[in-house]
Amino acid sequence: MGTPVSLDIADDRSTTELTALADEVFAWLREVDARFSTYRTDSEVCRFDRGELLLSEASADLRRVLERCADLWGATDGFFDAYATGRLDPSGYVKGWAVQVASDRLRAAGVDNHCLNAGGDVRVRGRSSTGLPWRIGVRHPWNPSSVCLALTGTDLAVATSVATSGVYERGPHVRDPRRGAPARGLRSVTVVGHDLGLADAYATAAVAMGVAGIGWLDRLPAHQHVVVTDDARCLHSTNLPLSA
Repeated sequence: MGTPVSLDIADDRSTTELTALADEVFAWLREVDARFSTYRTDSEVCRFDRGELLLSEASADLRRVLERCADLWGATDGFFDAYATGRLDPSGYVKGWAVQVASDRLRAAGVDNHCLNAGGDVRVRGRSSTGLPWRIGVRHPWNPSSVCLALTGTDLAVATSVATSGVYERGPHVRDPRRGAPARGLRSVTVVGHDLGLADAYATAAVAMGVAGIGWLDRLPAHQHVVVTDDARCLHSTNLPLSA
């Protein structure tokens, strides 16, 4: 997925159980990477984009992701566009969706307390090993060794999308589909909700909108946000679950 991934399981389990659970999570994420990577020419998404694979021949996961991306295109007035770069790239939804699925599987296996972080897309459940709610730092867009603020909670999906070169891992990867150029106005957007796939896509769409994305996020139901603008303003929802 082109990004570091970490897993913290806070349940009291044996080393053997913890290893098996972690292996299942990372096996799933490797499967997603093999299927949806836009950098691997043999991935399913690249083969589909080149017309070498019919939709009827695609995996259930690819069909599901394509359908969800189409829904998100409509819900965001076209600003979430899996074809914004001129080729199919559903990464703005896939990473959050993949982490959400992995977290759901851990929960189904009885792992009630865990934190899964894939390059800023974070899913937490239950409590940390300290017995306290999880604390999640929102990375400072100009200083990678510090945070803008910290969130706290027991059931949060936190997704951050950025549009700046040389600060985060992927550089200016969010494009304004209407201008056909890298998005401007918002340096980073963090969206907090309960489904990481949605939060990831909404964060991407807001960055693509530029400054207009702030008002759009304010009207987004059941989600909170943190925005850092290109001129270094930090704005956030009034009901954001901030850590003391």
